[in-house]
Amino acid sequence: MFGNKKEKHRKGKPEHFFDAAESASPDGKHSLAELTDRDPEWIDEQDEDGQLAVDVYEEGNHIIVKSTIAGIEPEDIDISLVNDMLTIRGERKQERTQYERDYFFQECYWGAFSRSIILPVEVDIKKIDATIKNGILTITLPKVESKPKKAIKVKGEDT
Repeated sequence: MFGNKKEKHRKGKPEHFFDAAESASPDGKHSLAELTDRDPEWIDEQDEDGQLAVDVYEEGNHIIVKSTIAGIEPEDIDISLVNDMLTIRGERKQERTQYERDYFFQECYWGAFSRSIILPVEVDIKKIDATIKNGILTITLPKVESKPKKAIKVKGEDT
């Protein structure tokens, strides 16, 4: 899943999908049930943040960062810029009910997430803008106008 995890091993269950594939019968076959039979307790995810998928591109004099971030209120997102590293953090909270659900599929990520991106150019920190529309976070980072370069003449030593 995401990053390093403290794993809880279940007796008789492969640690990873590929471990199960390697221990398959000589013809390499396993049933789908054998390869996907995992209990929610099998991996401890409490200490891990999910990682956001992002698009980063240049548009004119701006760097644009976009991410799908549905289900999160704007006040629950923290965006920071330190030197050239942009960091997005937040938490997608799942409503807890009093009963367990019998999921057929459970693919949505719930919990804390973060993503850090090293920006390719210097940006104007005072003019950064962030908006959410239709579940898409868009961060607009104006590039700093290039400063004129000064050529420095190298002098030789007089002997």
